[in-house]
This record gives sequence, C-alpha cells and structure tokens, in this order.
Amino acid sequence: MAEIILAERLSIEWGGEPFDPSHRTLGQPLDLYAHEVIGGRFEELEDRCIELKLPFVRSCDGYPGEWDPERVVFTGEGEPASYPADEAGHVVMNRGTAERLGSLEAIVAWFDAGDFRVPPLIVEGDPVDGPFPERKL
Repeated sequence: MAEIILAERLSIEWGGEPFDPSHRTLGQPLDLYAHEVIGGRFEELEDRCIELKLPFVRSCDGYPGEWDPERVVFTGEGEPASYPADEAGHVVMNRGTAERLGSLEAIVAWFDAGDFRVPPLIVEGDPVDGPFPERKL
C-alpha cells in the first residue's frame, strides 16, 4: 500500500512532503491529500482498497465542464457510492433526489450514508490493545 501511495504522490497534509509509513498515526484513519488530480480519483489505490475491503472516503472539488464536486464512500462492502458535494466536501441533495427517496427517514439515511467516517487504519504488527477495531490488513 505504501508503494501505491508514494506512486500517487500523496501526503498527509495539503502541500506536505510525500507520504512515508512513519507519518501514520496509530489508532487513527489515514488521511491523504493531493492537488490537481484528474477526476479526483486515485485508481490504483482505490482499487486496492476495494480488493482488501478497506473503507475509504474521497472528496474532490469539481472542474467546470469536466466533473462535479463529489464525496465517494466505500464502507468496505459493496461498491463505492458517489454523493454530490459542495466546495467544502459536504454532501448535498437536490429536489429530485429528495422526491425519489420519498420520506424524511430515507433522506436522513442517505445523508448518514454519505457522512460515513473512516475507521482507524490497523495494519499487521500494530499493538492490539487500545481503541482499535478487530479487523486488520
């Protein structure tokens, strides 16, 4: 995974130095950043996460005439789901989607799904005591 992250030129902060595994904070999700990514997608990294059933969230700004801002959620199961987003990365809904969902409960559930929070990244060899989920890579 670290090789894929390095190949994508990701860092743990906007404009930061390239990722190194020592940058990871134990017990926390791994947040990665990059500027000027075509379509906002990291194909190889996302495909590997899906293969490993490793949850992720990706937010990207839009590019006029090419793609809209979105938040993509992969919970570790099924397929990634795309949600329209505003420039701050917040999930937004239009009237058509609200009408299609049909009820306040369904609308709230849709927003809840779009607001998925990535759990801590745990890799083999991490300490097992602490507030970590059971699943490891």
